[in-house]
Amino acid sequence: MSRSVGPHTADRCPRCSVEAVQRGVPMTVEGCDVICYRCGHCAKAWTRPVEDDLEVYDIVRVDLHDTTLCGTVWHVEDDRIQVRGSGGEWLLWAERWRVILY
Repeated sequence: MSRSVGPHTADRCPRCSVEAVQRGVPMTVEGCDVICYRCGHCAKAWTRPVEDDLEVYDIVRVDLHDTTLCGTVWHVEDDRIQVRGSGGEWLLWAERWRVILY
C-alpha cells in the first residue's frame, strides 16, 4: 500500500523497501500492457499490469506527472478514464495506464 508524500505517492521498492516517488513508464511485455518502475536506490525494476477492468464508481489512484490524486471513476473509454474527486471538487481525464484500482 502506498502512503502520501506531499503531492506525490511513495511506493516501497520490492527489493530494498526504500520508499520513493516512482515514475512509471508504459510498455508492452509478452503482449501485455504494463507499467515499468525502477528503484533509484538499488536499481530493481518491476512492473504492474495496466488496469483493464475498471468500471464506473470504482475507487482509484491517478499518478500524474506532478501529483497523485484519489477519486471515483466517472467514465471509461478505451485508452482513458474520467475521474471525479470527492465531493465533486474536480473532474479530469487521465490515460488508462496512470490509473490504479484501489
